[in-house]
Amino acid sequence: MLEWRCRDCGKVSEGFAFPYGMCPLCDGSLEAIEPRDIEDAASLRAIRIAFEIELGGHAFYTQAARETEEEGLRRLFQNLAEMEEEHMSILTRRYHADAPPPAARSGVERAAIFAGLERRPEDPANLLRIAIACEERAAAFFAEKSREAPEGSPEHQLYRELAAEEREHASLLDTEFTRWKAGKAGLLQADLQTE
Repeated sequence: MLEWRCRDCGKVSEGFAFPYGMCPLCDGSLEAIEPRDIEDAASLRAIRIAFEIELGGHAFYTQAARETEEEGLRRLFQNLAEMEEEHMSILTRRYHADAPPPAARSGVERAAIFAGLERRPEDPANLLRIAIACEERAAAFFAEKSREAPEGSPEHQLYRELAAEEREHASLLDTEFTRWKAGKAGLLQADLQTE
């Protein structure tokens, strides 16, 4: 398994090869990344924050799956919770860090606060809007941290990579939301249909 970083958007992708050597997120050019050890305090802080965001997302999606009465959304949120688990596995593998255990609580209410949106339990679409806002806020946070870090430093590159990951998550959720509103199957759940 090789790691590749996009020269344009900063996303790190794992695989032996990609079509035309292009980034799967933005079609930018890829460069191979040498194995790296992340040990300095600033880089470890970046990885810790990434885990915090993934743990929060996992707690949010798990609670949202329990709370929603719509079967299609329940399956979508279950898939998203599993996706967050996979993201934590990637962080663990990529940055040689141990994943903390998932949070037992702090799901929807804290996510709504983090996203800056009102919590409306009666509106299933609100759960998706909160999820999108959380991913967008995380992407903006990491992008800002990347701009603040010294150019070329390990933390500058880490924050850039993490911002690209969160932008990708937001885009995926936005597509799911658009398809759900139109009553179409989503990308994560082939049989997702509104009722």
